[in-house]
Amino acid sequence: MNIVFLDRDTLSPQTRLREPGFTHTLVCHGRTAPADVAERIADAQVVIVNKVRLDAQALDAAPNLRFIAVAATGTDNIDLAACRARGIVVSNIRNYAVNTVPEHTFALIFALRRSICAYRDAVRAGRWQAAGQFCFFDHPIRDLAGSTLGVIGDGVLGQAVASIGRALGMRVLMSAFKGRSDMGTLYTPFEQVLAVSDVITLHCPLLPSTRHMIGAAEFAAMRRAPLLVNTARGGLVDEAAVGPALAAGQLSGAAFDVVAGEPPALDHPFMALLDRPDFILTPHVAWASDEAVQALADQLIDNIDAFQRGAPVHVVA
Repeated sequence: MNIVFLDRDTLSPQTRLREPGFTHTLVCHGRTAPADVAERIADAQVVIVNKVRLDAQALDAAPNLRFIAVAATGTDNIDLAACRARGIVVSNIRNYAVNTVPEHTFALIFALRRSICAYRDAVRAGRWQAAGQFCFFDHPIRDLAGSTLGVIGDGVLGQAVASIGRALGMRVLMSAFKGRSDMGTLYTPFEQVLAVSDVITLHCPLLPSTRHMIGAAEFAAMRRAPLLVNTARGGLVDEAAVGPALAAGQLSGAAFDVVAGEPPALDHPFMALLDRPDFILTPHVAWASDEAVQALADQLIDNIDAFQRGAPVHVVA
C-alpha cells in the first residue's frame, strides 16, 4: 500500500511516527504547496494530511486513493462531499488534546487576568527600580474565583475547561447555540452569556453557522468587558473587530491561539495589537504539548491500521 504524508512538518520533529503494521511504502513530505498536491498523491492509496487542502480537483488526480487519515480533528480542508462521492473514507483524530488545550486556555486566562505579560514587560523596562519600593501597581490584577466563565462549545474540550473553571471557584455557564433559547436548563442563552460573563472562551468548530459568531454587535453586548479567549478555530470571531473592542473598553483583554489565515499576513489586524498589554497571540500551539502530539501520532497510525483491517474508526466521511 502506498502511503503519502503531505505535511509531516506540522508534527514536531521530536514526535515518533511509527510504521503501520502491514506491508507498505511511506513517503513523507515536510510541506506540500497547492501546486504539488496532485502529483504527490497520484499513486497513493492512503494520504496523511494535516492542513494541506484536498479539494475535488486534487482528489480527481488520485484514482487509487481509498483513505485519508487527517492528522488533526478539524476537516474543513477536506472536500468531504467529493470523498463520499468517490467512496474515499476519511478519519480524523479525537480526544487527544483533552489536557493540552484546556491548560493552554487557562494559561492565557491567567496571563490576562493577572496582567502577567504587562508586569514582565514593565520589569524589563526598569519600572521596578523606578518604583523605589517592593512592588508597583501599574496593571490590574483580578482573581478568577467568584467570576463568571462563559464556555461556547460543549464538547470534550469545552467540558474540560468548564471543570477547571469550577475547580477554581468560577461560576460556569455553558452557552446555547447562537439564536437558540430552547436547549434546556443546562444551557444559558448565547446572548446572556455575552452579557454576564467575565471570561468567554471558545471551543466550537468552524461552520457556516459559527463563522464570525462574535463581532462588533456581540462586543457591544458584553456588559462586563470580559476577557475573550479563542483556542478553537480562526474565523469564529470577526478578527478586524477585536482591536476596536479593546480600544473601546468592550473587552478587558483578548487572547487568540488561532487566526483565520495561518500564518497571519503582516497586515493582519492582530499584528497591530501585539504591543498591547491586554492582547496575546500564540502560534496555534494550544494542541501541541509533547504528550498530546505523540498521542495524535499514535492515533493517526491506529486509524490507518484500522482501515487496513476493514474496520475504520473515527470516520467523518
